Amino acid sequence: PRHPGVAWDAHPRGGVCSVWGACAVGCCWLRTSFSSAPNGRERCRTSCSAWSIARTSSSGCRVGRSSKGWGVFGVGCVCSRVLLVENVIQQRTERQGAMQNFMFGLVDSPYLVIRVSRETLIQDSLDQLMRYDRADLKKELKVHFEHEEAVDEGGPQKEWFQLIVKELFQPDYGMFTVCSEAPGFYWFEPSSPDLLQFHLIGTVTSIAIYNGVILDVHFPAVLYKRLLGVPVELDDLRQAWPATHHGLHQLLAFDGDVEQVYAATFEYNYSGAFGEQLRHELKPGGAAVPLTNANRREYVDLVVNWLLVSSVQRQFDEFARGFHSLCDSPAFQMFRAGELELLICGSATLDFEALQRATKYEGYDASDQCVQAFWRIVHSFSDQHKKLLLQFITGSDRAPIGGLSNLSLHIHRSADAAALPTAHTCFNALVLPDYFADSPDDTTKAESKLKRGLEFCIQNASTGFGML
Repeated sequence: PRHPGVAWDAHPRGGVCSVWGACAVGCCWLRTSFSSAPNGRERCRTSCSAWSIARTSSSGCRVGRSSKGWGVFGVGCVCSRVLLVENVIQQRTERQGAMQNFMFGLVDSPYLVIRVSRETLIQDSLDQLMRYDRADLKKELKVHFEHEEAVDEGGPQKEWFQLIVKELFQPDYGMFTVCSEAPGFYWFEPSSPDLLQFHLIGTVTSIAIYNGVILDVHFPAVLYKRLLGVPVELDDLRQAWPATHHGLHQLLAFDGDVEQVYAATFEYNYSGAFGEQLRHELKPGGAAVPLTNANRREYVDLVVNWLLVSSVQRQFDEFARGFHSLCDSPAFQMFRAGELELLICGSATLDFEALQRATKYEGYDASDQCVQAFWRIVHSFSDQHKKLLLQFITGSDRAPIGGLSNLSLHIHRSADAAALPTAHTCFNALVLPDYFADSPDDTTKAESKLKRGLEFCIQNASTGFGML
């Protein structure tokens, strides 16, 4: 079926699909072409009046500039918009087909519906996702929590993603381990036997990307390299294994007799899941192979490969299989590892000044007393309180690619001065009672009431949904 914004062109050497949409710069149009040649090689090309980007599996990335000079927006921002356009088109296509099947009674729902209990969230989610095929996963997602009345227009699905990630990263599940050299990062637990749950988290990640939801995951950047098929190297250890990275660099730079000073063999010593000391032979018979000046490069390469690839191969393969269940389009060839990380995790940098400039109002003007007081209070919050406020309003405490200026926040006026602020996370909307209309002669009292209301909301309303 044809859709506005999509043009299919016949091509003697293969099919070509062109997707049109607004570019990240916002002042021009971009065209993304996905072509499939007879030899099976795919090519993705994006062009617009301000940027020219061409990426293939062999040539990498080429970024051009317009007559006005280099653009100020990152390539990742443009790539994410291209992917968004593609995902919207695919969702519309699947929804059209599913709606027709629904009308004829061939399917129960035109949506991907997940019904879960908060008490058995993981098992419920795993059971249902395993029943769906790839076409079902491409439908628009709707999440329903048992005994909660909310209709999912985006909010419940955001919380479902967050709860899934939070639970699967708990130590009790034994799926991921905190990197001892960099506690802010998680890595696959090599001894974990529950491969289905690695497939689940990979599938959840791909569904999140497909539905434009940011996840609070803390993997080192090397994971995203591996998902894109980029070979690992020594510098990939720097972020999450800094001490090991430094030690291996020192070994390569050592100006002396390595065999005599290091007295090591082709074995790697490490701590197991329960703190026990273990040894791994880096190659067959490695325990009898001395480490020397001549073979130290091989030793370093084997250590890097074992830490990042072979020790967690089964777990990573299941994660990648789940991830690529949806994230396998030619558009992903446009991303680099850092751009893919931003697409999945968003940015931890929160510029609330930019958010204030980008916010839209209904019933209020930016100059109204209540709005001015709201932003004074927000800017006075600690970083933690700012994250909680963002979580309360949008369902996520992270910024999308491009920062908070790309977040579509809406503040609506409510005349009920006795009510608390209310958030519609589905629409990134905050309903703000006009406390100043109730106390026009005592602005200090009104601002204090607003602050108390915001603090109460962000500290007590981070989970659960209801009908208003």
